[in-house]
Amino acid sequence: MFQIPIRFRRVAIFAGIFILILFVIEFNTRLEELNRLNNQRDQVRLLATEAIQTQMALETQVAYAGSTAAVDEWARTDGHYLKDGDHPVIPLEQPGSQAVIVNTPIPNPTPMRNWEIWWDLFFDN
Repeated sequence: MFQIPIRFRRVAIFAGIFILILFVIEFNTRLEELNRLNNQRDQVRLLATEAIQTQMALETQVAYAGSTAAVDEWARTDGHYLKDGDHPVIPLEQPGSQAVIVNTPIPNPTPMRNWEIWWDLFFDN
């Protein structure tokens, strides 16, 4: 049989290569973790920016709601109040014309069949 002489130098080289491979694998794992954490950081920054922008918009709305301009706008549009010097416009009919009467048609009830009546009596609430 053919025997390969085992030398200390050869064992040391193989051990060194094995340790180097382990270091490369560990380095790769750490780089993946770094990329994942960087992506999470970016997402959290985005959410924080959105929250701050929402807060600023709400603070602006609160400041406007407490102002006199907002009260005046509400009083004229929703409150239907008049300011001194305003002239309300009330639409009137022309003299001699008759008011238009719109008749809404009454829908005809559809007769129910006997089995539908019994079904409703027993199973509907």
